[in-house]
Amino acid sequence: MEAGGVSTLVVAIDGPSGSGKSSVSREVARRLGLAYLDTGAMYRAATWWCLHEGVPLDDQPAVARAVRALPLDQGVDPAAPHVRVGTTDVDEAIRETAISAAVSAVATNLDVRDELRERQRAAIAAQADGSSFSAGRGIVAEGRDITTVVAPDADVRILLTASEEARLARRARDVHGTDDDDAVAATRDQVLRRDADDSTVVQFHVAADGVVTVDSSDLDFEQTVQAVLAVVARATPDGAR
Repeated sequence: MEAGGVSTLVVAIDGPSGSGKSSVSREVARRLGLAYLDTGAMYRAATWWCLHEGVPLDDQPAVARAVRALPLDQGVDPAAPHVRVGTTDVDEAIRETAISAAVSAVATNLDVRDELRERQRAAIAAQADGSSFSAGRGIVAEGRDITTVVAPDADVRILLTASEEARLARRARDVHGTDDDDAVAATRDQVLRRDADDSTVVQFHVAADGVVTVDSSDLDFEQTVQAVLAVVARATPDGAR
């Protein structure tokens, strides 16, 4: 993609819960000077909105109507991404356990997925504009079906995965500050059930054709970032800028 003579780079990163795709994608975007789109935050914000508006999550048509009216403002600066619904800052609220427990009911609603996918494509396309946050340089977008449905023509497509054991330990550390047996047990249902629910509407465990797999099971954060940057460098003519 070209934007006023500047090559616009789109990096799409998919993967299961606990694979590190959000934190790694954000850091990769920061280092490359690109915008960052957390599509999972969209689904969480939609869930928050439905609960805030008193919409029963099992009423799929009502949920879809509510999400189409969602007044979402999502920032793409990897150094300081924000999520607002209307005038309400929901950055912290959408990460609460109640949202994590409820989000699959919204994320598996096919009409909701259609609506949010269009918003995601628009956000990606917007970065080709020289007046955008990235000044036309591009974006790192991460989420469940970003490599296959939202941005199948992205310049770089990566499936970031890890073993179940590694993913559970990471999510336990994120949520509970430790990966001892009790913390892992408390996290298990949230991670595995979310993946099982979401896998009914999207494939994110196996790389599609043309998607490069990065397995972070035995990598720390910096090593994972470097592995992703290496994939980007190999896929771009100018060595990832």
